[in-house]
Amino acid sequence: MHAVVDRVTRRIIDRSRLSRQNYLARMTELKSRSPHRNVLSCGNLAHGFAACHQDDKDTLKLMSKANVAIVSAYNDMLSAHQPYATFPDIIREAAHGMGSVAQFAGGTPAMCDGVTQGQPGMELSLFSRDTIAMSTAVALSHNMFDATLLLGICDKIVPGLLIGALSFGYLPGILVPAGPMPSGLPNKEKQRIRQLYAEGKLGKEELLEAESKSYHSPGTCTFYGTANSNQLLVEVMGLHLPGAAFVNPGTPLRDQLTRAATEQVIRLSRPQGGELGLGDMIDEKSIVNALVALLVTGGSTNHTLHWVAIARAAGIVIDWNDYAELSSVVPSMTRIYPNGEEDVNAFHDAGGTPFLIRELLDAGYLHNDVETVVGHGLERYTRTPAMDGDRLVWQPAPLKSLHPDVLSTASEPFAPDGGLKVLDGNLGRGVIKVSAVAREHHKIEARAVVFNDQNELKAAFDAGDLNKDCIVIVRFQGPKSNGMPELHKLTPYLGVLQDRGFRVGLVTDGRMSGASGKVPAAIHVYPEALEGGPLARVRDGDLISLDADRGTLSVVVDEAEFAEREPARPDLSAYHQDYGRELFGWMRRSVGTAEEGACVFWNHEA
Repeated sequence: MHAVVDRVTRRIIDRSRLSRQNYLARMTELKSRSPHRNVLSCGNLAHGFAACHQDDKDTLKLMSKANVAIVSAYNDMLSAHQPYATFPDIIREAAHGMGSVAQFAGGTPAMCDGVTQGQPGMELSLFSRDTIAMSTAVALSHNMFDATLLLGICDKIVPGLLIGALSFGYLPGILVPAGPMPSGLPNKEKQRIRQLYAEGKLGKEELLEAESKSYHSPGTCTFYGTANSNQLLVEVMGLHLPGAAFVNPGTPLRDQLTRAATEQVIRLSRPQGGELGLGDMIDEKSIVNALVALLVTGGSTNHTLHWVAIARAAGIVIDWNDYAELSSVVPSMTRIYPNGEEDVNAFHDAGGTPFLIRELLDAGYLHNDVETVVGHGLERYTRTPAMDGDRLVWQPAPLKSLHPDVLSTASEPFAPDGGLKVLDGNLGRGVIKVSAVAREHHKIEARAVVFNDQNELKAAFDAGDLNKDCIVIVRFQGPKSNGMPELHKLTPYLGVLQDRGFRVGLVTDGRMSGASGKVPAAIHVYPEALEGGPLARVRDGDLISLDADRGTLSVVVDEAEFAEREPARPDLSAYHQDYGRELFGWMRRSVGTAEEGACVFWNHEA
């Protein structure tokens, strides 16, 4: 193992020792009582299989047969989740072929940040993760099940499914992806048209046409944002079948992978002699593997929140220093939009996750000695699925990248580090992703232009007030303020300013996620402004220093004067009412900080 990866892993193990032991002890006790269906009363059990076919009822009376819970984020409005409509029938058929049963245990919400971006619904987005976790727990609460298949793919959905399923971590579980849509309009062309629209050089009709050519069919969006980062990280943790992440929906291979996942989770169940649950497979080493995978691919900054929360659900405590230390040594091995020109389909065609895993294992950046859903050892994930006639087979990943400008080797990476930095200073603590930011923009010092509402920026842009070197402060966007929305509607305007030759940056207590691009953006800054964080005392014209290379974020103002300033206190009530936002007030009040995972379950726990 690489010395730094080993050191970070040992530190996490030491830090998590008590909480991890407590979690595993709870799961051991729960597992000792399974199958829980055995302790249901006759009335309980009759309710549990009342709607089943008689054959399934007869099977479920036998404790030696497995019942698989299907927990799905299906809906037919969102392209990434629409393919899941057909999965339950495939799963039930495969379970019957194994002499077992599969029941649709419950559905979870699935919202799309692409639809809600810049809209009031975006303020529910982060909290939908914890809502999904609770929905998953409700689905599994009937104690009818011996194994779980988790059907979800996008931003908050996979983390929510994992957090919820880890409460039932004595049960084995496999995540079942649906795959990305085929490639559409090139991402760089989409970005160009968005910037032309922001400048008023194109109309809405042309913009909609371009967007419709980008997002055009069932499947996940093809850029490397949070959704596709989810899939890669989950596969590197050994929670998918090998090579399953980026197979397109509606193909024979995709359906065969779903059947195979069903058969495999049944083999892992206690009625089939299995001993390991999801909580055994998600351990400190697999979490570190996920962080390494995030960093070498320039994945979504949202996972500086989500993987903290997932780890905590398994009794594991990680922090941003772990990310930063790993990022300083792991190589950057992919160029996937927004960190490059091509999309995840090109990455998959180049050799994809199996090639990446083999390279990282050989170079000592990933732990091989982990449990996966297909057995011990991550080397099992260096294989690629394929169809041999009507039969599913796995073959070794290609020896060389088939698209070397998209996927590199560990020995000849695109950059020597992972491009994620932690920033500290008198403005608070945050993160910045620089994998898509040109080196000359890693450090910027400019005067502040302060907004308390992201919608104010467009008006300032249109008025020409931002045609200068500046660092835009967009505050009161943290989880306690308004649910910590992503602020991507700002990106085209800031990109235009940078293209005009101005030195610009962004500092916010909100989010930018996997689509963070070429403008330096210090995000997730806390203490957030609503809690009296330093951002609340910044004024227009203050000199701001953002240095990604040194990891600093500061306001260059006399310390005593800055401390004496009265913090801004805007009226945020308009962001707490209507569009369902009033229902999430308790979450805003109880949520933890960004570095704690912005979670309502374990904030402020060590």
